Amino acid sequence: MRLHFLGANRQVTGSRYCLEWDGRQVMIDCGLFQEREYVARNWNRCPIPAKNVRALLLTHIHIDHSGLIPKLVAEGFRGPIFCTRPTAALARIMLLDSARIQMEDVQYKRKRHRREGRRGAHPEVPLYTDTDVEDALRLFEPVAYDDPLEVDRGMRVTFFDAGHILGSALLRIDVEHRGGVGTGDANGPAGDGAGMRRFLFSGDLGQWDKPLIRDPTLVDGADYVVLESTYGDRMHETERPVDEQLAEVVAQTVARGGKVVVPVFAVERAQELVYLISGLAHDRKIPELPVFLDSPMAADVTEIFRRFSECLDEETLARIEADRSPFHYSGLRFARTVEESKQVNAFDEPCVILSTSGMCTEGRIKHHLRRTIEDSRNTILFVGFQGRGTLGRRIVDREPEVRIHGRAFRVRADVRQISGFSAHADQGGLLRWLGAFRRPPHRVFLTHGEESASKGLADVIRERFGWPTSIPTYQEVFPLQ
Repeated sequence: MRLHFLGANRQVTGSRYCLEWDGRQVMIDCGLFQEREYVARNWNRCPIPAKNVRALLLTHIHIDHSGLIPKLVAEGFRGPIFCTRPTAALARIMLLDSARIQMEDVQYKRKRHRREGRRGAHPEVPLYTDTDVEDALRLFEPVAYDDPLEVDRGMRVTFFDAGHILGSALLRIDVEHRGGVGTGDANGPAGDGAGMRRFLFSGDLGQWDKPLIRDPTLVDGADYVVLESTYGDRMHETERPVDEQLAEVVAQTVARGGKVVVPVFAVERAQELVYLISGLAHDRKIPELPVFLDSPMAADVTEIFRRFSECLDEETLARIEADRSPFHYSGLRFARTVEESKQVNAFDEPCVILSTSGMCTEGRIKHHLRRTIEDSRNTILFVGFQGRGTLGRRIVDREPEVRIHGRAFRVRADVRQISGFSAHADQGGLLRWLGAFRRPPHRVFLTHGEESASKGLADVIRERFGWPTSIPTYQEVFPLQ
């Protein structure tokens, strides 16, 4: 039995793992690499031959966990893709949008490279097209939370709510292994049992007491744990509520006559911001002003939130029942087409612009940054983690000049960051989740975090719990004996 680490190792994006037992292989997540220094990996063939993978288990639909699925299918994967029902509903929107963004970016690069008389570092073709996405979507098989599912002979998986985004899940996988006697019991926590191994894959764990989404599920342990560590070495700022900080940023920017430009992830973060802005405007804590959600998928995602209201928290359900839906705001305007996006870019009055992608690695946000980043009246507001090497990280780090679409721009806009928005648990939240285990695991593997964050969390886990903890490297394989 072996565990392959194929992404998000000592860095944040590209989550992908392969669990191998008795000659069979199942993959957990299949995400896109988004940090600039690792993006070339997207063009490589999957280290595990796609045709050998019997099934794919998807924790959630964020592109750094799902964005290479169409490419895996194009390489020959034909097994089922198991995920929660909201994730399956979001998959069409997210993956088709990812294909569209890639095709738009390729067209823009071709045009720019022809103008500059050069070729780019990567092939001037998209990683996949909408046709590849349609082929992948036919393999999706939605499952319910909390119901064990037989994935393959000798393997069962249970999806529990991870509290990260709509439909996010942490996975408990029970495997019957012929190679020896393990310590798990498929019907209970890790303990006595013949030939069983229990695994936990956290996916991305959310924060407790966040708007919209339910809290993460506490589970009672496993033999082996693969845990994210995005904020493993730090705590989220708690000095002031995020709505107060947001109101301050908006009010100050409007007073200067500027725009607030917010790179967002299309699912959950965009809806959370609309939720907060609508509440602030309703309470007259900010002036009513246009809020542009420049994302072709926004209306469809909102409808999916409505469809799966049972996955939302009690506060959100109460607002919906009181006819104060958090997904609507009188000043909210959607930009679906490229032409509508250009009109947003040309808008010359105070406003809020929410646009993808969340780390500024691709998509329409780059066009809005080009238009606003050199004007000191404007604010570039970050409300999510920015991976090392991404454009968003370079702006957050206050580099005096950044390159966008091959051209240098001076960073003169005000740059602000509100970390409390994060959909990831901080160090305290991760330790709270681990603290619910009834028995110690054989080993904890830390992934989906920059090396410093993973090391910081590993030190605390060893000190507090005394558990063996490893930080895998890219393509490292661990025998599990």
